[in-house]
Amino acid sequence: MEQQFDCLVIGAGMAGAVAARELAERGGKKVLVLERRDHVGGNAYDCFDKAGVLIHKYGPHIFHTNNKRVFDYLSRFTPWRNYQHQVVANIPAEEGRLELPVPFNLISLRAAFPPEQAAALEEKLLAAYGPERKVTILELREHADPSIRALADYVYEHVFVRYTMKQWGQKPEDIDPATTARVPVFLSEDCRYFQDEYQGMPLEGYTPMFQRLLDHPDITVETGVDALSRMELAAGGVLLDGAPFAGTVIYTGAADELFGCKYGRLPYRTLDFVFESHPVDWWQSHGTVNYTVDEDYTRITEFKYLTGQELPGKTTIMKEYSRSYTGADGEIPYYAIINEANNALYARYREEAAAYPQLRLLGRLAEYKYYNMDAIAARALELCDELLK
Repeated sequence: MEQQFDCLVIGAGMAGAVAARELAERGGKKVLVLERRDHVGGNAYDCFDKAGVLIHKYGPHIFHTNNKRVFDYLSRFTPWRNYQHQVVANIPAEEGRLELPVPFNLISLRAAFPPEQAAALEEKLLAAYGPERKVTILELREHADPSIRALADYVYEHVFVRYTMKQWGQKPEDIDPATTARVPVFLSEDCRYFQDEYQGMPLEGYTPMFQRLLDHPDITVETGVDALSRMELAAGGVLLDGAPFAGTVIYTGAADELFGCKYGRLPYRTLDFVFESHPVDWWQSHGTVNYTVDEDYTRITEFKYLTGQELPGKTTIMKEYSRSYTGADGEIPYYAIINEANNALYARYREEAAAYPQLRLLGRLAEYKYYNMDAIAARALELCDELLK
């Protein structure tokens, strides 16, 4: 039987959608995209909730990049809303609560300490390191001045350590010292969470952007399909619906699931989300508020800040809880737990995949890495550059 498709792409998130578009448009390939969920867009999928608020169902996604190729590429499929993301840490204080910009910066410093103390610290920091620099906790802790070392300890305690314990389920002694050492203090009044050149949100939402990405006459998208029930890795190569498939296969799912978790399941952190709608214009002061000292949740997101949606008298917030991923139905693997043992386990699955020259692993699950959206898009473009040489 004549083969209907030249390429098979498993997953319709950022990695799969960009790869499919490139293979079809630039490569002239007929591409079949199989997606397990009933929608495209992966974890960046957005939709309207019952209150009429545009929400990110799988957690907040804010686009930012310094990669002009990626920005220009995605700009073909969406206009942008100029959005500069700001995050604050909400912490208990002697009188009420404080909100400190994150990363901790000069504005945070002035909010956290009495005016005279803050002014003296600011003067010392700028004299020692210069303005607009991101100085790590490690650098601050190595400074001769005890007040600068004490500031490093303050940032560690109030911004970093308890938040990280909740995010990764670790005790302080288990947190990698190298990670702690990289926590920055930004000697600036710039309260943006990202300083990338290109920042924004798809004007109409992420889902329309993905729908346009995949809207090509040579791309066929099937949602609600478990690709591993359709594709089989056999001794002779790849089978699709029981027949030999000679084309390229780009797999963006979990690497361990591709091989039935035969060596054991790769560890991840997963997230539970609690959505709440409230009859008010605004619930909190910023799009993202981190709870770095107390509360069981790590942060609250209020989506109207992100999307710019105008909806008086209604808003939806999302509380985010982190826990261990077990592989149970409905759980989503979000964050790979990177350490020597887990990297070694992943290497066994990568070696299995290497036995199939037509199979390419692409994306945060398939590569067992954390990628921002722009990095995933860049990886997909680079892979297609290679395939279409």
